[in-house]
Amino acid sequence: MTVVLDTNALVQMFGQASPHAPLKRALLEGRLTLAVSTPMLLEYEEVIFRLAGRARWEDVARMFALISLLHGTIREVAPAYRFRTITADADDDAFADCAITAHADYLITEGQHFNVLRGSGYAVQPVTPEEFTRRHLTGAATPK
Repeated sequence: MTVVLDTNALVQMFGQASPHAPLKRALLEGRLTLAVSTPMLLEYEEVIFRLAGRARWEDVARMFALISLLHGTIREVAPAYRFRTITADADDDAFADCAITAHADYLITEGQHFNVLRGSGYAVQPVTPEEFTRRHLTGAATPK
């Protein structure tokens, strides 16, 4: 399953008691493919550096490199077209463009402005981290 993580979802995965920790575990275990683009990585770096400093960003970058090396599940995408789906926040278009280009199943976010993707004709669907975890990463979502 291919996902795109909005910056807010990525940042919240890193608390020890974070309810979003199952997302991080699934990425580290190679159970999810994470699609990223250069504009997304630059935003991740900018926000994480601002919130937690350079060392934290370097930890995240190393985590991505390790996941890529171990599982090959970090998929770099270079969208050749700007879909301009997110009018509420033009910076977030990079996430929608990546998700659409990568044919991602989900764009994991808490940002309500991504809801314009619902019913838009694009396959990718926005979902909150909590809902994604409940649907795909807990025992309840696994067929018995």
